[in-house]
Amino acid sequence: MIIIMKPGASAQAIEQVANIVRSKGLQVHLSKGDEVTIVGVVGDKTKLRGANLELSEGVDKIVQVTESYKLVNKKFHPEDSVIPVKNTTIGPGTFTVMAGPCAIESHDQLLQCAEAVKKAGASILRGGAFKPRTSPYSFQGLEEEGLRYMKEAGEATGLATICEVTSLRALSMAAKYVDMLQIGARNMQNFELLKEVGRSGLPVMLKRGLAATIDEWLNAAEYIISEGNPNIVLCERGIRTYETATRNTLDLSAVPVIRSKSHLPIIVDPSHATGVRAYVEPLSKAAAAVGADGLMIEVHPCPSCALSDGPQSLTFEQFQQMMEHLKPYSDLAGRKLG
Repeated sequence: MIIIMKPGASAQAIEQVANIVRSKGLQVHLSKGDEVTIVGVVGDKTKLRGANLELSEGVDKIVQVTESYKLVNKKFHPEDSVIPVKNTTIGPGTFTVMAGPCAIESHDQLLQCAEAVKKAGASILRGGAFKPRTSPYSFQGLEEEGLRYMKEAGEATGLATICEVTSLRALSMAAKYVDMLQIGARNMQNFELLKEVGRSGLPVMLKRGLAATIDEWLNAAEYIISEGNPNIVLCERGIRTYETATRNTLDLSAVPVIRSKSHLPIIVDPSHATGVRAYVEPLSKAAAAVGADGLMIEVHPCPSCALSDGPQSLTFEQFQQMMEHLKPYSDLAGRKLG
């Protein structure tokens, strides 16, 4: 349930309502807008029977929230969230680009990528130190060695950094080196891992599961935010369908749906969605046009030699060209590219 206060309701009236809710053993989530404050109620609403909250001073109306996710719900938080990551932000007014190799292979490879993507205009360096692969015989990542390279590359270029974590062990290592954590598609419903990243204090990017509905995705985000971490970015990376022309089917309709249901930013990963580098630029433009808050793009100095996902990775020159072609689209959307 949400309690919508009247425009200009006093701080005393808001606190009085919040105290009534807390006295019943329920959690309070305050969302203060320019004119209206919303008091979100989390917990068993039957405990409020007889409280007569609608008669309290400053209360305009009470609205029931039927969705199982509450804290990530736009009803609880009508204004779109802005997520800080080191020296940049993700959210309204920006079109944030995260770029780098699928897998960190060496110090030189990652530093080359960091310098190239920064020069082209990206603001966050991506790179995988833990690689959950379909085959157990594929390259699994450099783990802590790769994380050290990530920290060094971030410090050398000033870029914020993001790395996927696949387990509690990986989380404990990554939290010491990177600025943002990524939960991959295969772990979207690894609820113990979600709870722990919620307690980490670091911003989190949550990818949509291979066959997850939007409600399942938002409930996964609820696990993170319910542990006290509001800094979550959603990432649409394609879902599994019967189509085989691309690796996955990029669901661009998820962007406006998420924007109608949640206050969290949403970015798009056309690299993993398609598995084909030729499709990355057109779908990046489409993501900007449909209202996404940014992109995650795979870039490699020599894609044909990449240890992971070479066919979908852009060369430095291709990424530079894509960023130049993307600017008119981000400008048209009223967002700063970077």
